[in-house]
Amino acid sequence: MNKRLAKLMDWMKEKEISFAFITAPENVFYLTGFRSDPHERLLGVAIFPEDEPFLVCPKLDASDAKNSGWTFEIVSHSDIENPWEMIETRVKSRVSSVKRLAVEKQHLNVERYEELSGRFPGAVFVAAEEKMQQLRMIKDKEELAFLKKAAEYADFAVKTGAEAIREGKSELEILAEIEFEMKKQGIAEMSFSTMVLTGKNAASPHGTPGSTRVQKGDLVLFDLGVVYEGYCSDITRTVAFGDISDKQREIYETVLKAEQAAVAAVKPGMRAKEIDLTARNIIAEAGYGDFFPHRLGHGLGISVHEYPGITETNELVLQEGMVFTIEPGIYVPDVAGVRIEDDVYVTADGVEILTSFPKQLTFV
Repeated sequence: MNKRLAKLMDWMKEKEISFAFITAPENVFYLTGFRSDPHERLLGVAIFPEDEPFLVCPKLDASDAKNSGWTFEIVSHSDIENPWEMIETRVKSRVSSVKRLAVEKQHLNVERYEELSGRFPGAVFVAAEEKMQQLRMIKDKEELAFLKKAAEYADFAVKTGAEAIREGKSELEILAEIEFEMKKQGIAEMSFSTMVLTGKNAASPHGTPGSTRVQKGDLVLFDLGVVYEGYCSDITRTVAFGDISDKQREIYETVLKAEQAAVAAVKPGMRAKEIDLTARNIIAEAGYGDFFPHRLGHGLGISVHEYPGITETNELVLQEGMVFTIEPGIYVPDVAGVRIEDDVYVTADGVEILTSFPKQLTFV
C-alpha cells in the first residue's frame, strides 16, 4: 500500500468510514499515480479501511491505468455498461454494510450522488475534501523535484515571450511563439490559458489576449505555467517595451517591493495572513490599496490553484513542504497593470524560490 493511501486509510479508521469513493481526477492521480481526463465518463478510486482498493475507469483507459503503476484491481467499463453495478458488487464483497461514505462533495454531481445513495441506502455522506487538501498540501521529495522542473520551464517560457516582443506584434502572436517553443521543448500542456497582455490590457487581472499590438512605452504582462509529470508551475512577470512613464515605474517598483518582502517573510510558523498582509500593507501605504483586488497567492501542485489560499484572513500556519505562489499586483485602468509572481517552497527554516526569471524591471 502506498503511503498516500495508507494515510487516507488511517483517517477513515479514525472517522469510522466504511469506504471512500474519490472521483476528482487530480485526487485520483495523487492516490493512484494514474492521470486521466475521463470527460463525461466515470473515473474514481474506492478505498477501504481494512481491504484492498480498486480503480474505476473507462475501458479505453484501462491499459494506461495498468501502465501507470497501479497494482490493485482495475474495474473498467465500456460506454454501454453500467459502472455502478460493478462498483456495488465489489464494495459489498469488501464491507458488510456501508454506514459512512466519504466523497468529495464539491465534485460529486447529483446524478452520481443518487447512484451511491440508492445503492447504499442509509449511508451518511462525509466530506473528503479537507483531508485530501491536507494530504496534498505537504509535498514530498518527488513532488518537489517535479515542481522545480515545471518552474524551470516556466522561466524559459517567459524568456521566450520577452524575446519575442516587437513593436506592432500582437498579444496572440507572442503567445503563439511561447507555446510553439514549449511544444518543441517537450511540454505538451500549459497549466492554464497563457496570458500575454500589453499596455492598458494588463490592467485587467484576468484579461484575455487578443489582437492588441505592442507599442513603445507599454508594460507587457506574462502569466503562464506548464505541466511537468502532472505538476504545475505558475509565473508572472511584467517587462517594459521602450521608455515608460514615471507613474508606470512607480507602480512596478511598488509591486516589486511588496513581492520581495512577502517572499522574505515566508518561514514555518508564520500564518498565511501575515504573508498576505506583508505585501498588501506595502501596496496600501503607497496609495494603491484599492488597486490590489485579489489574494496574494494560492497553493500549487497537481492543480494550478489548490489549497491553501494565501489571504489576509487565513489563519493557517505555514509548514515545511508547502508550495504556493506569491503574486501581488497593481492594476490602474488606463495607466498600468503590473503583477510579479513566484512559486515558493517552505523549507525547514525559511523559503526556497522555485522560479528565477529576473524581477528587476527588464527593458526589451
